[in-house]
Amino acid sequence: MGRLSFRNRRCVAQSQIFVYLWNMEVHFTPEQEAQLAQIATKSGTDTERLVKDAALRLLDEDARFRAAVRVGIEQADLGLFIEEEEMDERFERMLRS
Repeated sequence: MGRLSFRNRRCVAQSQIFVYLWNMEVHFTPEQEAQLAQIATKSGTDTERLVKDAALRLLDEDARFRAAVRVGIEQADLGLFIEEEEMDERFERMLRS
């Protein structure tokens, strides 16, 4: 199994609190590495940047999803619901767009 290694070891001081960022290794099969290299080449970037950008997009999407869930829970707590028929219509419109 191949290995793509990200080396990012540094100490960051924030208001007398020290945060340590250690090395992170992500392991891929040779086939996965080849796929990543192919995508990176087509994208005009290197494999490390491609994987890092994908991970950052995942973190961003996760944050947006969690925020949307929090909003939904807050609305539900306030009794703000829509009827099933309206939800079905919204879903159908979303699928068509």
